[in-house]
Amino acid sequence: MTTRTPQEILNMDRSLLQQREAFKKRALAQPVVERNTVRREPTPVQNKKPPKPSTQQSLSTSSLSLYAAPALNKHKFALLADIVKHMKVRHQNGDTHALNLDEILEECGLETKISTVHKNWLFNEALQNNPKITVVNDGPVDIKFTFKPKYAIKNKKGLLEQLDKHDQMGWGGILRDDIEESLPRAKKCIKALGNKIYFVTRPDKKEVAFYNDQSCEVVIDEEFQKIWRSIAVDSIDDNKIEEYLNSHGITATQENVVKKPAVQKRRKVNRKRKFKTHNEHLDGLLEDYSSEKK
Repeated sequence: MTTRTPQEILNMDRSLLQQREAFKKRALAQPVVERNTVRREPTPVQNKKPPKPSTQQSLSTSSLSLYAAPALNKHKFALLADIVKHMKVRHQNGDTHALNLDEILEECGLETKISTVHKNWLFNEALQNNPKITVVNDGPVDIKFTFKPKYAIKNKKGLLEQLDKHDQMGWGGILRDDIEESLPRAKKCIKALGNKIYFVTRPDKKEVAFYNDQSCEVVIDEEFQKIWRSIAVDSIDDNKIEEYLNSHGITATQENVVKKPAVQKRRKVNRKRKFKTHNEHLDGLLEDYSSEKK
């Protein structure tokens, strides 16, 4: 172990002091940036509730729930109405052959605008249950549809036969609208028939066609027509006409009027009013002392 002299120890302390002063100078020469550290307190954890939907959002959802189904049904029935109208027009134009659903949609221009749900509804329910559509089974799988008019009339001969049948059965005439719906190219056929049919306009401006049976026409002499028109019967009632006919030995026809049976009046029955009696179980046991004198 080496021993140092006091002078060496003093020199060593001086060097340490010099190193210490040099370290301070270097430390002061370097810039120092102080940071203000703020202590943040931990926030308590709260149960977060889901945000409430806005009024616009709630209105949109409610409107969808309320009006989605009616809007869908409205679209379905509008689609069915367009198809029935197209089938009617093509029938009036002479295209009476049946079509399947794909051909109908293609003619209407709806093959790319219709959904599978609507297509199944048309095929399985709407067209098969529609009163203006006839279902034609063209095989076990292929089902076709055609328009169903009110009358099965194919040509002008069929129209005359239908009008004659109505005349014979006393059914009256046929509306022009029904003829134009049932008969293909109806206006052309009506024009070709000429005076074989005639039309009568009703108060509601609708025309009714009747069969003009020319075999029932009777030619009456003009002299007889003049005599008929010269006799005025406006001021003569039925009794005077009957007296005139009886005076000339002519029996007047009388309608058999069905007499209504006279309604029998109900007789009034005087029924004695029954009063309810009390204490029936004491009958024969009680005595009346009201007549005795005290």
